[in-house]
Amino acid sequence: MKTVFVAGAGPAGLFAAQKIAQAGHEVIVLNRDIKPGGLAEYGIYPTKDKMKTGLRKQFAKVFSLPNVHYFGHVSVRSGGDITIPELREFSPSAMVFAVGAQGTKKLGLPGEDARGVYAAKDFVYYYNQLPPYASQDFSVGRRVAIVGMGNVMVDLVHWLLIDDPKKTVEEVIVVARRGPFEAKFDAKEFVYVEKFLDRAAFQGELKRIQPKLNAVGQDCAKVADDTFPMLNKPVEQAERGKLQFRFLCSPQSIHADASGRINRLTVTENVLVEREGSIGCKATDLTADLEVDTMIFAIGDTADPSVGLPWRNDSYVTNPHAADPHASYEIFDPQAGQIVEGAYAVGWARKASEGLVGIARHDGEVGAGEVLKYLEAAPERGSISPRELAARLERRGVRVVSKSDVELLASAEELEAKARGLSWFKFSQNEKMLAAIEKQKSQGAAV
Repeated sequence: MKTVFVAGAGPAGLFAAQKIAQAGHEVIVLNRDIKPGGLAEYGIYPTKDKMKTGLRKQFAKVFSLPNVHYFGHVSVRSGGDITIPELREFSPSAMVFAVGAQGTKKLGLPGEDARGVYAAKDFVYYYNQLPPYASQDFSVGRRVAIVGMGNVMVDLVHWLLIDDPKKTVEEVIVVARRGPFEAKFDAKEFVYVEKFLDRAAFQGELKRIQPKLNAVGQDCAKVADDTFPMLNKPVEQAERGKLQFRFLCSPQSIHADASGRINRLTVTENVLVEREGSIGCKATDLTADLEVDTMIFAIGDTADPSVGLPWRNDSYVTNPHAADPHASYEIFDPQAGQIVEGAYAVGWARKASEGLVGIARHDGEVGAGEVLKYLEAAPERGSISPRELAARLERRGVRVVSKSDVELLASAEELEAKARGLSWFKFSQNEKMLAAIEKQKSQGAAV
């Protein structure tokens, strides 16, 4: 039996851990958050209870394996609870990094540091109650610009116009670099927000960009059939809140008011161009101003360089010399010109923002297969035991959360939901989670 460290407890990390453990190896999962699940817990839309409940059950099966050990509330990064070089000192046979894409992708625009300008990932963490984001300022005003046209954009619109308890937003403007035929969201997701679409404004926007669509052979009359099927349905307009689209526009600069909050977004108008069989866009000299008081970038995520892995072009570096470079899992050090022995990346840590839970699971399991091949020839290293690792971390003042602690927390949140008459409840602060765990322990001891 050999010991493998897995950093990250989202779908990729947990299903990689499961496959490695089922092969007979000891697996220690280290997770930044108290709760396991990653984006399955804190990225999926809050009201999708059935999906989250099903995934939690699958993760519970992973933790039911006696040779899978959970170390929650332990951040692996430079300046965190433990660093990668320190983990290596504990002599694991291999390390798998499933830390996701925790960096934020913006565009480096003038004024980007204004208040009211957010990255989508951070905003999603906020409304999904992930500490510390849940306690930070993510205030929104009346007019919100969302940059990007994928499913994350739809989730943001869903929250802003439907589920945000403050109900301050009157209008959301989707700023899209390309045209309506290049929309990336799923129609089944857009159903949740389609009643907010300002159809008159949408038709006016199509008329505005029609010459640019015609120039690349795109027909406005086919938008409803191709990417906006809700246009073929009878009009059902929401009583409050409007959703508009501003196509063929890229953010150019952000302007703030005297208080330092965004009050205007300048966009550059684009034209469509054909490039090797696909449609791209090119900036023009024309600009326009949008009066908004909130802006959210929904343009994907990047790897976090502070984790301490080789990092380049917003990603961790994997082996460019692999037989299939599109499926390379080995971490590669470009400075040394060689792979990092026994180190692997899976899921969004390997390829940021690539697919949802099913894709992450598959990637984790395929990556685990590569790890198992490596372990066949890897020497026994006399790795640290889970108990000793926990003791060392606790001597540093780290409160390690175990598998049994996670079960106690789930029970505490179920009781809290029932007491409040809610379908679900989440503690939004680490301190309250830890206190709830200790309370459950003391009540169990009293019984």
